[in-house]
Amino acid sequence: MFKNHFSLFKHVLSVLLVFTLVGPVVASNHAETLTIYSGRSKSLVEPIIKQFQEATGIQVKANYGGTTQLAAALLTEGDKSPAALFWAQDAGALGAVSKKEMFEKLPETILTKVPSSFRDAEGLWVATSGRARVLAYSPERVKMEELPESIFDLTQPMWKGRVGWAPTNASFQAFVTSLRVQVGEEKTQEWLLGMKANGVKKYAKNTPIIEALAAGEIDLGLPNHYYLLRFKKTDADYPVAQTFFKASDPGNLVNIAGVGVLKSAENKEAALKFVEFLLSTEAQQYFTSDVFEYPVTEGVTQNENLLPLSELIKAAPVFNLNDIDDLDGTVKLLQSVEVL
Repeated sequence: MFKNHFSLFKHVLSVLLVFTLVGPVVASNHAETLTIYSGRSKSLVEPIIKQFQEATGIQVKANYGGTTQLAAALLTEGDKSPAALFWAQDAGALGAVSKKEMFEKLPETILTKVPSSFRDAEGLWVATSGRARVLAYSPERVKMEELPESIFDLTQPMWKGRVGWAPTNASFQAFVTSLRVQVGEEKTQEWLLGMKANGVKKYAKNTPIIEALAAGEIDLGLPNHYYLLRFKKTDADYPVAQTFFKASDPGNLVNIAGVGVLKSAENKEAALKFVEFLLSTEAQQYFTSDVFEYPVTEGVTQNENLLPLSELIKAAPVFNLNDIDDLDGTVKLLQSVEVL
């Protein structure tokens, strides 16, 4: 009987011991779980998230979706949102959320890692990588000295029927939004109508523009920079090249993927660790080497197909990236000129 009581006592003691040990671990794991709203696709950013988890022990729950839809969800949820971070595909969505004062100001130790043109002026978000609009062209049919210096030169008669764009594509619409911010509604509408009158050819997205250039359907195109690089990765002699317009031309939009920490986040320390990780050499090297995007910090081994960061800054137009948040206005404009 004494043995039975002793066994029971040992069992109770072991349960209490386990409870004592496991209780804090469970609470700690809960505190170190980070919920991210990611407008960046899972296939693109999952490798980085896994590296962060392995390096820090912080578990990440990523909710993936369209950047615009996630921004709308955050605005609806307000301070009840489960998200600690918003990792957006473009600056417009970050601007929409920051204007509602939902982001926590980031510490200077993070902000100073990124050039001022690639972070919010109030310190509410930072870029994590850059995507540039470029002029893609056929080097077989267009001489270097013939290349237009400005996006506005594409309405000239010499380019009639020779240019391709993708008006339904989000990156093109972000560019048109930036054009409205930089040169105004009237001049943007004039350019769109001029392109239409000049016989610009419409494609569903950026990849078909590159393919159309190679096939001889068009001689110039307006994609993001990394689409051609994906073709060049498998075929170095792919018959398409790309360049920028003259320095600071509105056609050289450098949009960014970026991240902000929500004021309502319960675990801000873990959230800031994630932001720091995205700006680490390891993560920045991944973005430039594997994804062909521009790094936004120094000290990264240069991708030979991309401009150095200092040169990219010179090429890009200067304006507040927060202001390219009026996508609805852009869609209405594109519809009114019957481009959409």
